[in-house]
Amino acid sequence: MSGNVGKPLVTTNQDRCKACCTCVRECPAKAIRIHRGKAEVLPERCVGCGNCVKTCNMKALLVRSSAELFDAVLSSGVESSAVIDPAFPAEFTGMDYRVFVGMVKSLGFTYVNEGAFGADLVAERYRKLLEANPDGRYIGTNCPALINYVEMYHPDLTGRLAPIVSPMVATARALRKLYGSDLKVVFIGPCIARKTETDDPSVKDEIDAVLTFEELREIFEARGIEAGNVTPVDFDPPHAGLGALFPLAGGMLQAAGIEEDLVSGDIVTAGGMRSFQDALKEMESGTNARLLDILCCDGCIMGPGMTTPDRRFRRRSSISAYARGRLSKLDSDSRLTGIDRFRDLDLSRTFAAHDMRMKRPSRQELRPVLEKLGKHGPEDELNCGACGYETCHDHAVAIFDGLAESEMCLPHTIDLLKSALSDLESSHAELADAREALEHAEKMATMGQLAAGIAHEVNNPLGIVLMYAHMLLDNCEENPAICDDLRMIAEQADRCRKIVSGLLDFARQNKVVHQPTDVPELIQRTVSLVTLPPEIAVECRTETDDPIAELDPDQIAQVITNLVTNAIAAMPAGGLLKFVVGGDEQNIRIDASDNGVGIQPADFKRIFDPFFTTKKIGKGTGLGLAVTYGIVKMHRGQISAVTNADPSTGPTGTTFTVILPRSAPEE
Repeated sequence: MSGNVGKPLVTTNQDRCKACCTCVRECPAKAIRIHRGKAEVLPERCVGCGNCVKTCNMKALLVRSSAELFDAVLSSGVESSAVIDPAFPAEFTGMDYRVFVGMVKSLGFTYVNEGAFGADLVAERYRKLLEANPDGRYIGTNCPALINYVEMYHPDLTGRLAPIVSPMVATARALRKLYGSDLKVVFIGPCIARKTETDDPSVKDEIDAVLTFEELREIFEARGIEAGNVTPVDFDPPHAGLGALFPLAGGMLQAAGIEEDLVSGDIVTAGGMRSFQDALKEMESGTNARLLDILCCDGCIMGPGMTTPDRRFRRRSSISAYARGRLSKLDSDSRLTGIDRFRDLDLSRTFAAHDMRMKRPSRQELRPVLEKLGKHGPEDELNCGACGYETCHDHAVAIFDGLAESEMCLPHTIDLLKSALSDLESSHAELADAREALEHAEKMATMGQLAAGIAHEVNNPLGIVLMYAHMLLDNCEENPAICDDLRMIAEQADRCRKIVSGLLDFARQNKVVHQPTDVPELIQRTVSLVTLPPEIAVECRTETDDPIAELDPDQIAQVITNLVTNAIAAMPAGGLLKFVVGGDEQNIRIDASDNGVGIQPADFKRIFDPFFTTKKIGKGTGLGLAVTYGIVKMHRGQISAVTNADPSTGPTGTTFTVILPRSAPEE
């Protein structure tokens, strides 16, 4: 198959590739896929146009080297010829062409010949082909990348390929007729597809090596060959004429004396990826054009083997100037005589279709691919081209055929990244909660050990103190002063007992026993066990269809008790405590709101700290909300509060919000 014999034409430097998809976008054959975040040229699909090489700013795509073949030619001991593509004036500017020829010849070639001579021969054959076949419809075959493209992606047009060799092969055949069949031929030009042309069975062994101008410059540098240290020489015969214009779009027509009639439209010239593709589609649809003179590049002067930074029109000018100067100095009669010597030279070639077109899946087959890309309907298909394909549908087809990845879709990838970031943030929050719960559990374990020690060491003495204090109180009614002292002893001892009890409650919240719990029912049951002042009312409202959650009912009952106790303390003149139960599929939510005095801003930030209390000495341990906080965190939940203690800004009061997962965490 053309372009598929031997080593791959283009490979990827994985370290340089950034998966920008520019190469995919510029590949007319869509022969590049992004695999594991790197561009990969598929040899079996590559036509050799080199667009990917030209457009890769990272220089990640590397062209197959011909250095070894070049060295083999020069070391063979056989006469050799360097055939120079007529595009050379656009590459080696600023020097007399004879100096350039001298530089090439100093490499060790026996002859340095003009590829433009083969172009002259080919141009003549095209003229005769069209004259002999006025009803024929042909596609020019000077561009090897175009030939590959037609054989692989427009196989039905293979029969329209003009049966004429390229100027490169024509020059090689003419030189071997002139200098002998053993002559070694090295072609030097701007085109990397010429390397694939030598792989094709129909012209195999015609060319011994193909070098790009870039490779030639590297050889010059390696061998120290410069313009100032060579002897200028002219090209060896046979000499060319208008074939020097072949690198330009329409140059072949002028060389052949074929006029492009814009009225009849029977001759079409085109260059560049979009233009040549459109021209082929037009021919498939039944165009009247007798000849498509088309090139994959916008003229050979824009080939991937060029290194000059000059723009297209500057390059065109260089070719035109060289052709004018060259033609003005050549003897036209001798040139024509030279061409006449090869009129009987076989310049024929055959072609074979190798269908590499993508499979076209049905809409039903493509639907899962589009869905994976987030394209649920036509309105989701942005057709932005960031993936390298013109439409989202084309990208989906490429994915279906194994030629692309979904990650190439930039909007889709951005959405995935946003989702991943959200998941990461959520995981981070869960991890923070888990870490906080772990730290709390460790604190509880330490506090438990301390509380157990306190309970063991203090409870018994406290019990004795309380017992004897009450015994003495029963027997000291005649001495009021002593009774008051004994009551103070009993009250303080009882306070110490409550503190120890609170410490034990605080430390015991290190294990959660989950079971399905009706939360509104639990609230009502817990509130009923609390002694409420007559001036305080409690309401409970349910705003969810599913009030069931997997909780530790005993611990959550303690949370509710602590919230009720705090609300009672916040409403000394009476008031209303409202419980509202709501939530969503993942969480159950409990709001406990009072219309009490609120919490002062300076105290608010410390409300969950152990042993912090705003109550009078002896009225609170400062552990109620700390216990509540610990229970909620052990349930992997959240607790927060909002408050207002300033009547001038609105109604006073405090709302505690507890959010608990509906399901127990997986072990």
